[in-house]
Amino acid sequence: MAHLTAPGARRIDLNADLGEGFGPWALADDDALLDLVTSANVACGFHAGDPTIMRTVTRAAVERGVSIGAHVAYRDLAGFGRRFLAVAPAELTADVVYQLGALDAFARLAGDRVRYVKPHGALYNAIVRHEEQARAVVEAVAGYDPTLPVVGMSGSAVLRLARQAGLPVVHEVFADRGYAPDGSLVPRGTPGAVLHDPAAVAERALRLVTEGVVVASDGSEITVEADSVCIHSDTPGAVALLTEVRRTLEASGVVVQRFGG
Repeated sequence: MAHLTAPGARRIDLNADLGEGFGPWALADDDALLDLVTSANVACGFHAGDPTIMRTVTRAAVERGVSIGAHVAYRDLAGFGRRFLAVAPAELTADVVYQLGALDAFARLAGDRVRYVKPHGALYNAIVRHEEQARAVVEAVAGYDPTLPVVGMSGSAVLRLARQAGLPVVHEVFADRGYAPDGSLVPRGTPGAVLHDPAAVAERALRLVTEGVVVASDGSEITVEADSVCIHSDTPGAVALLTEVRRTLEASGVVVQRFGG
């Protein structure tokens, strides 16, 4: 008997950062994660990734019907893109277009195309409030393909500017990261920044999706918008975390599917 989805059922996208190796070095189990996510944020060579990895991951994503997103970053291989760089806006725009074009070429060879853009690491966090850099990223995406959604945090400068530029936006939440009371992420290296318990992460994901609420580091509740839930592939036990998150969501009647259908 065919499974019927209840009318009005909550729908959510699951994403993870993939292709974050370099040469013979691999950071995560990309194949296992691709069996669980609906969207793959693929490193474009600036913080991680290389042409061979990009080609391999895009092929595997297309085979599974997983959306391919450009995980653009600062030009910072040594720092894994987790250090803020005071890049001039025009240079940042060019860097984002360069990364987008590179990944899109491999996605098209695999039979699809880049479906969205999600900045990585320090760039992602910077453009929550850094107006100039946020505008530079939006300019790059709008110039390359004005139909591409931009993925970011609720209330961020980049989503506001993207919306003003006519770009689709996707509100992202993090099930495996701690939130500060102001809605930002607890900095890595700080106690409580990364969550590891599958049951706790899954319960957090469920509240984020069904209630739009997350408990901050001081115990207060923050209201968020959730179109996509991220589990970081470099979080220890990421496959187990994603497995439990997906199981819990689906058991609660949430439909897990990529945004945009």
